[in-house]
Amino acid sequence: MQVNKLSVMLAVVGAALLLIGVQSAVGARSTSRSSVVVSARTVPGLGKILVNGAGRTLYMFVPDKRSRVTCHAVCSRIWPPLFLKGTKAVAKGGVKASLLGSDKDSTGGRVVTYNRWPLYTYVADRKAGVAYGQAVNQNGGLWYVLSTSGAVIKVKPHSGGGGGTTTTTTTTSGGGG
Repeated sequence: MQVNKLSVMLAVVGAALLLIGVQSAVGARSTSRSSVVVSARTVPGLGKILVNGAGRTLYMFVPDKRSRVTCHAVCSRIWPPLFLKGTKAVAKGGVKASLLGSDKDSTGGRVVTYNRWPLYTYVADRKAGVAYGQAVNQNGGLWYVLSTSGAVIKVKPHSGGGGGTTTTTTTTSGGGG
């Protein structure tokens, strides 16, 4: 009888530990899904620019004019907006939380903004550390990366997306929104 009680007790303790482990994993996963991370990464030829949680380059679209999302339908399939998950975006790695915000999208969601510019990724950037969309004129306007200060970086890369340097023009007016 003593062995059976010990076996049952070990099984109960094991099940409890397993349940605690599963709950911890689910809790951690739901927390990470509830926020969007905006961080910074140095890309050759462009300097320190904004990236998403996966390290992929984030862009602004000139026609947005720091006021609203204007990339919809076909445009948003090529330049997916960085949708807000949860209540706010999280700033890391030199990104200024005071410049983070969001803007309402036509689909009813919210798009993360930085210095009032809605943020997008580019489908041709298939890995972290590249910026093939930099200075591209597509879908009705120009696409540029942003620095951690919120400035638009208008360097035209020679090749490879962010590999060259010519002149840098920055625009830095306004605050977070």
